[in-house]
Amino acid sequence: MTCEEAQELVKARLSHKRYKHTLNVKNMAVELALRYGADPEKAALAALLHDAAKELPRPEMLQIFKENAIMAKNAEQRPFPVWHGIAAAILCMTRWGVADPEILSAIECHTTGKVNMSLLDKVLYMADATSAERDYPGVEQLRREQLQDLDLATLHCMEQSIAVVRDKGGELDPETVAACEDLRRRIAGHTVRPNT
Repeated sequence: MTCEEAQELVKARLSHKRYKHTLNVKNMAVELALRYGADPEKAALAALLHDAAKELPRPEMLQIFKENAIMAKNAEQRPFPVWHGIAAAILCMTRWGVADPEILSAIECHTTGKVNMSLLDKVLYMADATSAERDYPGVEQLRREQLQDLDLATLHCMEQSIAVVRDKGGELDPETVAACEDLRRRIAGHTVRPNT
């Protein structure tokens, strides 16, 4: 699937507001990919498709998980707000011909992170969190930080996300907690900095 095809696909599937967010995420993902040495085409495609299942009703997502149980793993046991990333990755692989495991991984974990995140995983995670229309306490700091140190920005973004869920009394996704702990351990020895 090309980026042009992906853009047409999501334009037809998403509300105007969600489509605008998708284009903003694509722009940020490409900027971060170029800055840190990830493939900008993969970043653009992952960004365009990351929310392709966001507006599907719960029963439709459950059906996708049921029909693709091995790929879905335990998706239905996880908090509902993370389902759309898993569902989008499954649709990409089963219906839209996206086979690149890097792209599928980035789409699947774009709201949660995961243990041992790849560069593309971090690029999409941060592009989604800091896209142009986002407006929440701390987003400007994250936007600045992601241009200096992608690992540290990703960690701080995850920590902030966990704190917000806890403050609201929501259900924490275990993948996010594990990803945060993993990234915290890795940061001590290695960070991803811009190409110079």
